[in-house]
Amino acid sequence: MPVEAVTAPSSTSLYTGTTVDPAARTQVMDGEMFLRLLVTQLTNQDPSSPMDTNAMISQTTQLAMMEQLTVLSDTGTEAFALSMRQAATALIGKTASYQDAEGATVTGVVTKVSFDGVVPQVTIGGKDIALDAVSTIDA
Repeated sequence: MPVEAVTAPSSTSLYTGTTVDPAARTQVMDGEMFLRLLVTQLTNQDPSSPMDTNAMISQTTQLAMMEQLTVLSDTGTEAFALSMRQAATALIGKTASYQDAEGATVTGVVTKVSFDGVVPQVTIGGKDIALDAVSTIDA
């Protein structure tokens, strides 16, 4: 009688119905994980020596600080992206230069700006160039 191999079960996503590989899960420390750890700690504590209230308050404070730092980081990223968009938009109609693939400096007027990618693209002489590749701007 043949015996089939036993494989570890994979979990299924609640919302999409797709299978999620447990090894592919990200290891991100977020507020939800922190709360799960705290609840597990409280659930499994010894009733004869409960958790110190100062330790619990300290952990809760750390959670609040972590969440605020995450919000601050996201805000900083959004501000930087907005700054790049403003800088790209301000280049329309100005003469700008960049180095092409051969290393030659190409100069032309910025005619268009695109925000499709992560880095804004400016059109110089009909060619799309990443904003961070622009080397000089003539006033």
